[in-house]
Amino acid sequence: MIFTLTDLLLNDIVSALENQEKKFFVDAEKGTLVEDSESVNADENYYYELPEWNSADGFRLREEFVSNLLDPIVHEKLQEILHSGRGVFKNFRNIIKEYPEIEKRWHIYKNRAMHKYINQWYNELREVWGLQKLDYLSEIPDAVVYDDFTFEEYSSDVHNSLILSDLRIFFNQEDTETPSELNSAFYEMWKSQFLSAEMMKQQGYVSKSLSGEFAGCLTVSPISEAKQQIVKITSIYVPVSFRRLGIATELFSLSISELKENGIKWIIFPNYLLSETIQTLLIHAGFKKFNFGYAVKL
Repeated sequence: MIFTLTDLLLNDIVSALENQEKKFFVDAEKGTLVEDSESVNADENYYYELPEWNSADGFRLREEFVSNLLDPIVHEKLQEILHSGRGVFKNFRNIIKEYPEIEKRWHIYKNRAMHKYINQWYNELREVWGLQKLDYLSEIPDAVVYDDFTFEEYSSDVHNSLILSDLRIFFNQEDTETPSELNSAFYEMWKSQFLSAEMMKQQGYVSKSLSGEFAGCLTVSPISEAKQQIVKITSIYVPVSFRRLGIATELFSLSISELKENGIKWIIFPNYLLSETIQTLLIHAGFKKFNFGYAVKL
C-alpha cells in the first residue's frame, strides 16, 4: 500500500528520527506514525520502516551548520561544545537558546536538511511502487529562506498594524475581477474576525526580509475559552513579491511544531475567505477537507 508524504507526516518523521529511544513506522493506510510492535513488524505491506538516522547524523548536521555561521562569538561557543565530547546535543541546545535569531536559523537549516533526506527516502519508495519521483524542492532554492528571511513569533503590539495594513492592500489588489466594494467588504469581514481573535491571545509567526520588509504571516487563536486545544487560522498571507520561495511552508512548519509542543489537538480553517491558493497550501500541509472547512489533527 502506498501513502502520501504530507507536510504534517514529514514533520512527524523529523521528530521521530530525532527520538533515539523509540522506533517508528509509517502506517500507510492512515498516513500517520505508529510505534514499533510485533503486529507492525509482521505486516510489511501496510507499515514502512523510517530511514536510518542516528546521533552521528545529528552531529554532522550541527557541524555543517556551525561551519557556515558568520557570527564569531556564537561560532566559537558552538565549536567548543561540538568538540567537548560530553552532552553535546544538550549543551548545543542550551547555548543556541541564548541567541534566538541563530536558534531560528538552526531549526530552519535542520528541517530543510532532514526534509531533503526524508524526501529522498520517499522517492525511493515511489520507484518501488512504480511511480514517478517528486522534486519537492525544485521551486525553493537551497537555503533561500535561511539566508534572506527572518521568522519571529507574532506579537500584537509589534505586528498587528503591519498585518492589517498589508492585508488591506491584498484585498484591494489581489482580485481585480471582483468589484472593489466587495473586496472592501471581504476585508472588513476578515479584519473583524482578526481583531476579535486578539482577545483570545493570537499566536503564530511573521516573516521579514533582511531589509525589514513584511514577507508573510500565519496566526492562530483558540476558537473559544472552552476549547483551548482547538485553534483556527486567523491569517495566512505572503505578499506576491515573496511567493514561491518557501516562506509559507516555513510558516506552517514553525507554527505546527510549536502548537504540537503546546498540546494543541486541532487546527481548523473555515470555508469563508478561502482562496484556491490557500486551499493548495492547506492540503500540502496535511489538512483535510470537511463540510465547513479544512482541519488537521496534531
